[in-house]
Amino acid sequence: MEGDGSQAASGSPGDSQHDPGKMFIGGLSWQTSPDSLRDYFSRFGEVRECMVMRDPTTKRSRGFGFVTFADAASVDKVLAQPHHELDSKTSCRGVK
Repeated sequence: MEGDGSQAASGSPGDSQHDPGKMFIGGLSWQTSPDSLRDYFSRFGEVRECMVMRDPTTKRSRGFGFVTFADAASVDKVLAQPHHELDSKTSCRGVK
């Protein structure tokens, strides 16, 4: 789960790309839903918003999404854990 966060997902257009509680989550399983994404990341803090990006034509997951925490300190908790596994897909490279 890693990436470059090239799409905005929450808040007003001017502040969504600079929200310190927002994370780009890459390398998602095709089966990951917004609910499973929220369930996983809720262990690190209160999740304000989460989404899995989908292809507009096929509706298939694009393999990445966004999670926005209510408290930016939750991002540090996620990054402090070296391994993440969600829907049988593991990442050792971290997220951000």
